[in-house]
Amino acid sequence: MGITLIFICAWALVIPLAILNGLIREKVYRKYLSDLRSHQLSTFVFILILFIYTKLLLLLINKDISTITLWSYGALWLFLTIIFEFVFGHYLMKHPWKKLLHDYNIFKGRLWILVLVTILVAPALLG
Repeated sequence: MGITLIFICAWALVIPLAILNGLIREKVYRKYLSDLRSHQLSTFVFILILFIYTKLLLLLINKDISTITLWSYGALWLFLTIIFEFVFGHYLMKHPWKKLLHDYNIFKGRLWILVLVTILVAPALLG
């Protein structure tokens, strides 16, 4: 299996981790924290998960991959994430565009953009 296919499959395996993180946010954090604080905590937890997951993936691949190639895999992951978020969120979950864009408003304390930055930089940073 080629490394690009490995990275695509690895990205797909992040989806259940993201869903689990969201469930924990709703079922645990929201009992003790506001919506905003729950969102912020789960964002930082997910960033940590992404760093650990990416490092483990790179250790398992155990190949010398150029920095530019790792940046391209981060960009691929970012593209797939954004497409998935909007296609799944809007067309399958029937969320309005306003709700989907809500987590992008960093000026209101929404930190989702940090997850996207992590997805982009993690392969190159950890490789």
